[in-house]
Amino acid sequence: MPASAEGHSKRPPTYVGIIIFKLIKGSLFLILAIVAYCLSDNNLPEEYRHLIESMQPLLDLLRVHPGNKFFSHIAEQVGDLTEASVLWAAAGTLVYNTFSLVEGVGLLFRITWAGWLAITESAFFVPIEIYELTRRGKFSWWLLGVLLINIMIVYYLFKNRHRLFQHGPPAPPGDLRAPGD
Repeated sequence: MPASAEGHSKRPPTYVGIIIFKLIKGSLFLILAIVAYCLSDNNLPEEYRHLIESMQPLLDLLRVHPGNKFFSHIAEQVGDLTEASVLWAAAGTLVYNTFSLVEGVGLLFRITWAGWLAITESAFFVPIEIYELTRRGKFSWWLLGVLLINIMIVYYLFKNRHRLFQHGPPAPPGDLRAPGD
């Protein structure tokens, strides 16, 4: 195999990391959508109470009281959920996870439109994440980490798009055909 074709088939580690990130994210959101769908017709406040009771030994070990403001707020939010709202959330999560899985598989096969989809999807959330970080009292290290990961993905994919999404071996110098033709 010629050296140029051999170098083209090897995926850079950063690119592989992005593919793995997209596939894991899509898989986790698929699981979340399935769980939300399965729980949609349950008595969620009762399920939450049972979950807190079953986690009591862990909460005691961590010295966390289940009656504190955090758990009380979650209990209020769970009490406000309806079956329809849970089903809508499951459907939205399913649609979102499909984007991540399609991006991951498309990037795996170096499909050009999947690269643009990954760049666009990651860039879409940057202004939203910046807005959320700059809201008074809403700073989160977790959200800052997500923002930085999205910025790095957008920068890396955009900067290397010609090299990463090229189908077939590179064209010889002076050849005016598009790569892969």
